[in-house]
Amino acid sequence: MSETPQFNAEHSLAGHFLVAGPSMRDERFANSVILMCVHNSEQAMGIILNKPKPDLTLSTMLPALDINGAPTHEDSPVLYGGPVETERGFVLHSRDYYEPKNALPISDTLALSTSKSVLKALTTSEAPRHAVLALGYAGWAGGQLEFEMMRNDWLITPASDQIVFSSDASKKWKQALALAGISPEFLSSGSGTA
Repeated sequence: MSETPQFNAEHSLAGHFLVAGPSMRDERFANSVILMCVHNSEQAMGIILNKPKPDLTLSTMLPALDINGAPTHEDSPVLYGGPVETERGFVLHSRDYYEPKNALPISDTLALSTSKSVLKALTTSEAPRHAVLALGYAGWAGGQLEFEMMRNDWLITPASDQIVFSSDASKKWKQALALAGISPEFLSSGSGTA
């Protein structure tokens, strides 16, 4: 009988990337790069960064949210953030824009907001320099993510703002692996025998 993995507060993954390994069993997460936003003993939560929603951008989404105006900076693709609460919007943004009451700090340079005020700010001079909108998130109950990591479903790498805000989703998985010094060609989905 295997022991239930325990969360270690000193090793919170918030602010890191989870990168799907070749043994990932869940197709929804195959080749995913997830920015971890919350990781504690009760839950883990992150946003998938490399699965854009087809034909949906920030500028096409804002009018649907009753926000007038075009994005002040870049017009990024809207991301499929994960399979949980897929109608709920999350804005990952640089911390040059930060509302303490409405934002979750992820790192010194990144924050996550869910308030409409950040969406409105995206069309003004107050806009964060970098922002991306995601619909839905990836979530785990306490211990679930640790179990998946023990199965080698996920690799952990440092997060990179450049990858978070890159508009080329097709390169993010390989770029995130490179942060850990791993080349996809050397990954194997099976285990070998000697």
